[in-house]
Amino acid sequence: MAEHACVKCKFRAKYDRDPRSFLGRLWRWHAGWCPGFKAYLLSLGEAERRALAERYGLKKYL
Repeated sequence: MAEHACVKCKFRAKYDRDPRSFLGRLWRWHAGWCPGFKAYLLSLGEAERRALAERYGLKKYL
């Protein structure tokens, strides 16, 4: 199975380094509605999905 693009997303890495940066905030906004990120989250196991949802404040995936 191929690795999902969200794993290596540079915008996501930017958010992880500095959530208050412009690109970090742009990624966070985008992650809230992105169908690709939704598919990525739903492909993860329950524990991993919950951990990422908590980390990024995505309440609808908790």
